[in-house]
Amino acid sequence: MQGKKEYQEKLFANFQLSERVPAHNFYRRLKQVLDLDFLYLLTRPYYGESGQKSIDPIVFFKLCLVGYLENIISDRDLIQHSGMRLDILFFLGYDIDEPLPWHSTISRTRQLYPEAVFEEVFTKIFSMCVEKGMVSGHTQAIDSAPIKANASMDTLELKVPKEDLEAHLYNIRHISLMDKKK
Repeated sequence: MQGKKEYQEKLFANFQLSERVPAHNFYRRLKQVLDLDFLYLLTRPYYGESGQKSIDPIVFFKLCLVGYLENIISDRDLIQHSGMRLDILFFLGYDIDEPLPWHSTISRTRQLYPEAVFEEVFTKIFSMCVEKGMVSGHTQAIDSAPIKANASMDTLELKVPKEDLEAHLYNIRHISLMDKKK
């Protein structure tokens, strides 16, 4: 007999996020490796003594890391994406019914810290990952693509001494001919 799944939303549910994120999940492993308590001391000079509480600096930098790892450049998209992923919520320390910070809070906090803070945080996080064996140094990769220039030889401006002009033009023409033969 064919079954048919009927969805009935529960009013109450017994749910623990930690049970839903597998032990081998990247963000679960990253949460175990990173001890970001140093951020409180590092970022304290950029806050006042009164007013509303800000976003937790650990949450902010974890969101920045998620944005980098997930290749998300929009703060709005980052918050939306993070809210839909159980592993990221677990990494951030948020429960499924707990609202994430507003996207504009992320933007304002990013403007609050100078570049030196970001560099120090990156260096410390990278060091922690290396120490825990999450990063190894046996392979290097450089992202580049050689692209031939689409320029006319007639419109080029030569910036060479005039006495070497004829030799320089000869070399350029020779290289250009070799490129055309390829």
